Amino acid sequence: MSETPVDKMSFEQAMAELEQVVGQLERGDVALEESIKLYERGAALKKRCEAKLKEAEEKVAAITLDGDGNPKGVTPVEGL
Repeated sequence: MSETPVDKMSFEQAMAELEQVVGQLERGDVALEESIKLYERGAALKKRCEAKLKEAEEKVAAITLDGDGNPKGVTPVEGL
């Protein structure tokens, strides 16, 4: 498990660690207390990934197209 705070991770970092956490939990080779810590970390990582995906979706949705369907600019997304 990484020592990096979840709120400082990129999407890719959070996803990679989430995959590791899920793997450890699926194997079932960790003690109960460690499993609880892993589950809590996994929940935080999942939340981070969802937030980063939502940011990306909002940015993509804000791209404006010209009459031919070509990108011509972006519309600012509130809060980003």
